[in-house]
Amino acid sequence: MEKFVKINFLGAAGVVTGSKFLIETSEKNILIDCGMFQGLKALRELNWEDLPIDVSSIDVVVLTHGHLDHVGYLPRLLKQGFKGKIKGTAPTLAIAEIILKDSAKIHEEEANKANKEKYTKHSPALPFYTIKDAENTIKQFEVELEDKWVQLSEHIAFRFQYNGHIIGATFIELDINEKRFVFSGDIGRKNDYLLSDPKKPEWADVLFIESTYGNKLHPVENIEDVLTEIILETIHKKGNLIIPSFAVERLQTLMFILWKLYQKNRIPNIPIFVDSPMGNNVLDVFKRFPKWHKLSSEDYTAMCNHVNIIQSYKETWETIDDKRSKIIIAGSGMVTGGRVLTYLKQLIDEPSTTVLLVGYQAEGTRGRQLQEGAHEIRFFGKYYPVKATIKNIESLSAHADQKDLLDWVSDIKNVPEHVYLIHGEPASLDAFRVKLKAVYNWNATIPKLTDVSKVLV
Repeated sequence: MEKFVKINFLGAAGVVTGSKFLIETSEKNILIDCGMFQGLKALRELNWEDLPIDVSSIDVVVLTHGHLDHVGYLPRLLKQGFKGKIKGTAPTLAIAEIILKDSAKIHEEEANKANKEKYTKHSPALPFYTIKDAENTIKQFEVELEDKWVQLSEHIAFRFQYNGHIIGATFIELDINEKRFVFSGDIGRKNDYLLSDPKKPEWADVLFIESTYGNKLHPVENIEDVLTEIILETIHKKGNLIIPSFAVERLQTLMFILWKLYQKNRIPNIPIFVDSPMGNNVLDVFKRFPKWHKLSSEDYTAMCNHVNIIQSYKETWETIDDKRSKIIIAGSGMVTGGRVLTYLKQLIDEPSTTVLLVGYQAEGTRGRQLQEGAHEIRFFGKYYPVKATIKNIESLSAHADQKDLLDWVSDIKNVPEHVYLIHGEPASLDAFRVKLKAVYNWNATIPKLTDVSKVLV
């Protein structure tokens, strides 16, 4: 009798966020990643719907890395009946713990604020999940080593392979009946400030590859030159430079670059404020897992000492009231929430303010609106005029571009039977499909949300 593996595309199919891929086999059902949708309202609303599968039949969740769009749905999965283990590398689970607790706290605070100020049509507004839900989820975490095969059943095993992108991130090789399924996760870049180069897969019968920048090449620009110019311009304007930043990796990279620029006498000793409780916790992960990054303990200590780490909301307001020119790095990276909203609410209508976007901005986020030149922006139910200068450094992205993606698959010795392009917007997915055909003569499929595919094993 022929044996099939059934693939359920439950997220990051035709869109960038919400990564979830259920692999159903006769021995085990494996969910690769369990992320939240972000961005457009229609996508965010999908988060509130139960998954169109029997969640209690999932045996194990295996995580590529700890970003919200790869782990943020886990507490809801438990509520729908999942009882198995959640496996990841040690830094991935450490990051996931920080992100889930922080996310739960924000969900609770936003629900309380919406109920108190009555700017919601829901009565009452409920948190997406609570801190207690996050804590219950974390109890099911189980660490696995990188580059070590983990046997899930008689004919199924997987291993994590180092992938750059963020600390702890991996791609996953899943062997089912001697057929190899490769899940790229998010692929990092070469010559990263903090991380080693990604490893590459050497065999893939079925390949799932992210295509966030499948239609783009990152600009060849000297990040240090661009950043220096923006900082000196900010000082000249006697203004503030606000950098909305992802708490994981980007914030630490920015701290490192700014410290290096000061060391090289390229910028004066301008005050730098880091306002991201989650980012502070991630700094601790760097300290705990030195083998997962390139920072020496001396550099780590020096860069931490060079910035002012904000500990309380009171200090946030003291920073806003501080009349000096300064750099403020605050979460979140796509301006969807977090402390950065408090700064922007107060300072985005001042021409002396510069807002610097330093990563991918998903459709439907405030970050994307700013990137595309919005004249006003909405926070907490009110509109604020955008008079600040908006800048963008695309080359700080932690995602591989089209050239990097093509290079990442270049060591694969066989022609994959199936190539699925995931984690990208439609134009990006289609451009990368055409490019893969031109360069490797591979036929790739672009699955849609809730599609199901069968693969013979």
